[in-house]
Amino acid sequence: MGIVSLCLVFNFWLSTVGGTCSQFSALSCDECLQLGPKCAWCTLQNFTDFFSIDERCDTPETLLQKGCLAEFVEFPIQNVKVLKAQGLGKSAGHINVSYIAPQKMRLQLRPGSQLSFQIQVEQPQDHPVDIYYLMDLSGSMVDDLKMIKDLGSTLSKEMASLTSKFRLGFGSFVEKPVLPYIKITAEELANPCRSVDFECLPTFGYRHLLSLTSSTDKFNEIISKQRVSANIDVPEGGFDAIMQAAVCGDRIGWRNDSMKLLVFVSDADSHFGMDSKMSGIVVPNDGECHLDSNNEYSMTAHLEYPTLGQLIEKLVENNILLIFAVTENQRQNYENYASLIPGATVGVLETDSRNILELIMTAYKELRSEIDLEVLGDTEGLQISFTALCQDGTILPRHKNCSNVKAGDVVSFNVTVELSGCLAGPQRFSLRPVGFQDALEIELESQCVCDCHQIPEPNSTHCSHGALVCGACVCNPGFVGPKCECTEDQEQISDCRAHEGAEMCSGQGECFCGQCVCHPSSFGHVYGPNCECNDFSCLRFRGQLCGGHGECDCGECVCHTGWMGEFCNCSTSSNSCMSVDGSICSGRGKCVCGKCECTVPGASGERCERCTTCGDVCSLPRSCVECYLKAKDLSDECSLKCNSLHATVSNSTDFEESRAALCTLQSEDSCLLSFSLVDSDHGSTIYNPKIYDCPKPPNAPLIALGVCMSVLIIGIVLLVIWKFLVSVHDRKEVAKFESEKARAKWQSGTNPLFRSSTSTFKNVTYKSAGQQKVDVS
Repeated sequence: MGIVSLCLVFNFWLSTVGGTCSQFSALSCDECLQLGPKCAWCTLQNFTDFFSIDERCDTPETLLQKGCLAEFVEFPIQNVKVLKAQGLGKSAGHINVSYIAPQKMRLQLRPGSQLSFQIQVEQPQDHPVDIYYLMDLSGSMVDDLKMIKDLGSTLSKEMASLTSKFRLGFGSFVEKPVLPYIKITAEELANPCRSVDFECLPTFGYRHLLSLTSSTDKFNEIISKQRVSANIDVPEGGFDAIMQAAVCGDRIGWRNDSMKLLVFVSDADSHFGMDSKMSGIVVPNDGECHLDSNNEYSMTAHLEYPTLGQLIEKLVENNILLIFAVTENQRQNYENYASLIPGATVGVLETDSRNILELIMTAYKELRSEIDLEVLGDTEGLQISFTALCQDGTILPRHKNCSNVKAGDVVSFNVTVELSGCLAGPQRFSLRPVGFQDALEIELESQCVCDCHQIPEPNSTHCSHGALVCGACVCNPGFVGPKCECTEDQEQISDCRAHEGAEMCSGQGECFCGQCVCHPSSFGHVYGPNCECNDFSCLRFRGQLCGGHGECDCGECVCHTGWMGEFCNCSTSSNSCMSVDGSICSGRGKCVCGKCECTVPGASGERCERCTTCGDVCSLPRSCVECYLKAKDLSDECSLKCNSLHATVSNSTDFEESRAALCTLQSEDSCLLSFSLVDSDHGSTIYNPKIYDCPKPPNAPLIALGVCMSVLIIGIVLLVIWKFLVSVHDRKEVAKFESEKARAKWQSGTNPLFRSSTSTFKNVTYKSAGQQKVDVS
């Protein structure tokens, strides 16, 4: 009936350094277990000699293959043990009802491993509810007081349909009654509202006015007696009030098994943290209850405002859910606060609190429709992950909450706990649904100690001077060796040093009975009389030890056949340097590490095949041959040129043609040169040099005549063209004149060219009727 089903899941992996367990120098069973969750220890006597004691540590499968019997394999199995698991809810028939199952368990984990288990949570029916109404009574809330005078009755009626165990309480707050939050004149202290001609109460920090009660009449009566107060600045001391309401549980009357709701009502932001330093208050808030005999916060003028972290700690510790009922202009501030406080919600309050009932009911139903797990206690060194299995069948990986849960619904959570390392002792933590009193208590133990250590065999016959522990000898002080047969004297210790003053066993081993036992290494093999050698500390080429073409021996590369060099990265073969003509590097370089290094200036290319300044065998003696042919004799100048090339010239045709190179070149004046070149140890000999096909010189008179004729012809052509253009222009002008003449119209008998010699003028000063005319001829 509602008993949780447990699912144990092992997820083993090797430690982060990688490799198998035997690669590490585990010299005891405890060290072996801490290497990784797959490591086991063989306790069988004589399973190995002391010089390979670390081979006792390996995987169980490997140890069995090596001959270790199963009963001698020390391999703790991680497990989960349920200590208390009563049924869920009232239907289980238990006196103490629990809404989470199981209620208590113990986990045993190997370092580097994880296990999973499942828990179930039921949403309670007819769950007790305690609502504490915490109201801002600064001057701006005067209209809100009038609006909530019947809140107790209406809220009780609404809650009756949801729970039969409902209680209400009331408290109020304003601000710390110190400068600069208030005015401290006698008149202002008595009546802070004096400046606005209104009578109000002196400023106070927080007052607890009504403990939680089922009597709505008392709640209404308390509210009807309340009067507002005032302060100077806008933020209020609301967080002081929340802290006291959370920690003064006995005064408030919170029930252990109830859903505790703290309704915070305000139209302003709240001071927190170090805001009170401006008033000279520097003592941090201690998170304790400080209500005096009048139920008023007595330390309001002495302690700082609580920080947000302190509020979160106390609200979670006392399992109190916070409902911020604030006006629209403060919504964003309180949403930021609520995002950090587990289970907190924010509702927008009308300026006169007319919607406070609706706001409380909405927030309550929202909280009741969600189940959210929280982790409490010491979880250092642990990684905890969740998968939610909600009531509608939805699976939500990496979630620890389910929504739209109704009363009586059961949801499940798969919880995975991972342990990173060994713990000093049992570690305790708990998982609790937000707003619930019930929790799953978990005790975690790390499996880092072998059981065989608890039953050592002192004075064992297997150990000369020591005790047999987990199959190996643990020697008494002053004795060493696989069976504690050796003493730690100076002479034996000196045998383990390469020279006087050197480190014991080169720092890579232990000295036993005058012999070095080298430590195993995950990088390779450590060896040598003093553990001075290894096969992994040689030079690397392109990330490979000894270039991948050799073996590392005591820090030096021993190259494979066909390779050489400090890194074994040089090939001794010259095949890759062979040119097309069969020569090495085209005769212009040498082969080094399988690649050509060009030595002739100007030579380049993979095999030195390109050389713009080198020339060929025929080009070198060109200057000598040209000088000889032009001079018709071997002059001093030609001798100098030929001697610099170690060449001689001969007109003889008697030579061995098979050894001669026939050369044909073009000289500077475009003539063709031909000769035969024979190389010998003493230099080169040029046979039968010839010059032919030289271009003929130009005919100067003919060229001059051609130039003159060309100039004359071009002049005549230009003259003809000019004459033609002039004729065309004249013809156009004549045609234009004829056209204008034909269009002209003349009066008959009138010569258009005649102009009269007589001019007539009118005398404007003459008054007679007649006109005076003057003829000028």
